[in-house]
Amino acid sequence: MKASDLFVKQLEEEGVKYIFGLPGEENLDLLESLRSSEIKVVITRHEQAAAFMAATYGRLTGKAGVCFSTLGPGATNLVTGVAHAQLIGAPLISISGQKALRENRQARFQLIDIVSMMRPVTKDALTIVDPGMIPTVLRNAFKLAQAERPGAVHIELPEDVAETETVAEVQSRGLVRRPAPDPKALHRAADMISKARNPLIILSSGANRNLITKQLMQFIHQTGIFAVHTQMGKGVVSDDSQYSLFATGIHRRDYVNCGIDRADVIITIGYNIVEYPPYVWNRDLTKKIINIDFVEAETDKYYNPDIEVIGDISCALRELGELVPARKNGEVFKNTRAFLEKKLALDYKKQYPPSPMEIVSQVRSVLAPEDILTLDNGIYKLWFARLYKTYKPNTFLLDNALATMGAGMPAGIAAKLVRPDRNVLAVVGDGGFMMNSQEIETALRYSIPLVVLVLNDNGFGFIKWEQQAKGFGSFALDTGNPDFVKYAQSYGAIGMKVNQGDDLAAVLREAFAKKKFVLVECPIDYSQNYETFSRELASIACEF
Repeated sequence: MKASDLFVKQLEEEGVKYIFGLPGEENLDLLESLRSSEIKVVITRHEQAAAFMAATYGRLTGKAGVCFSTLGPGATNLVTGVAHAQLIGAPLISISGQKALRENRQARFQLIDIVSMMRPVTKDALTIVDPGMIPTVLRNAFKLAQAERPGAVHIELPEDVAETETVAEVQSRGLVRRPAPDPKALHRAADMISKARNPLIILSSGANRNLITKQLMQFIHQTGIFAVHTQMGKGVVSDDSQYSLFATGIHRRDYVNCGIDRADVIITIGYNIVEYPPYVWNRDLTKKIINIDFVEAETDKYYNPDIEVIGDISCALRELGELVPARKNGEVFKNTRAFLEKKLALDYKKQYPPSPMEIVSQVRSVLAPEDILTLDNGIYKLWFARLYKTYKPNTFLLDNALATMGAGMPAGIAAKLVRPDRNVLAVVGDGGFMMNSQEIETALRYSIPLVVLVLNDNGFGFIKWEQQAKGFGSFALDTGNPDFVKYAQSYGAIGMKVNQGDDLAAVLREAFAKKKFVLVECPIDYSQNYETFSRELASIACEF
């Protein structure tokens, strides 16, 4: 068969349901092979958005999302989304076209070394030079992308290779099971936990999986050990649980550190230093650390585990639960939770434009526990991370690793594709929204009923806060915006605006009821940012 047909059949064997991307002439053979495939092709308006969508698919399903582009500028546009997947630990396969290896008649037109460009932001990057390699290359790429810690793999498919005939056959998937943790490590960890005065769990993105949550809750109820989440770990333990100490909201000292400070042993589960700097919680190097993960820790000066329990996390928690006795001295963290509930209460004065606290409260009142919130990157992200109660794994999606702007709405589109039975809300700032706003048309073309909430302050609010915090005067960060309602309508979408006297929650409920793509513009008053993040948190008093 033709090599591009074999390529697509191997994708089907890997269980690929969607492929997101934007083709060029160098991968028209691949696109033609996809025509008769069961794989649904989602053509985006920018390659970066395609990679964001594929990363979100991988994050929600655990199976590698797939995106593709042409050579040159198409591939360079993929890079930010590929790096995003790599840093957040989402399994992803990116595919780019390339000029013919043997008869390149266009000299250096659009020609760059894509593979070398991709290597620093992926687990691996390679070129297929022989069509007979396709099954093995793809089989290994999917295994590597999905292996712990998941990440990105890039494959380059030159146009002359894609159109060549081959007698190679599809390579079948095999069964892979994660190994059980080492018994000696388990017993040493159990001994350290048992002797600790105040052990505490930090939950990160690597633990944000349904199977882990089930076993983790059993472990927590057996032992009475409390847990705090990183931003990307939110939802592993429901915030309804008496054992949840909520989440870290900012990469500096916050109220949750009042609890972390009292811990003598920290148990990290699925933790990666990219998510929440260990300097923030182990500045004095006084914490004993136990790392429970699928793979060994990536360490630094402030994160150098005393014991690592490596292997299937669920298995490790089940066996540890049998070795660690129930604790009788959890009062310090019960007091911590009560303190946090008071300090992080959604208590606000209704105003117009609404404050970040009011917006978080209104959004939380509209979404059900299983509904999905995707966030772009802006200072509103800190407010949501601190205050938005989360009850289930992978219902709160943000990027606190690469932390790129422009990912929020594409992530929402993919989340709605993967979970069509749930309401999905993408919360984006005006700055991040304008970076990929053209994907409104993509959502409309594929009839994806996403609701997007655009928080508009006509500027780059996060950097304006940092500028103010450093004592610099306001400079260069105010912007102009289109009329967002008319902008959405110009695509054929529904546009709504929160005006003075409107209730944001009521507007959002109306938007979801339409079962269509709806953009809701809401102005936001960020004056509270400086008071909270610069003044209040600079002089935290732990009142217990």
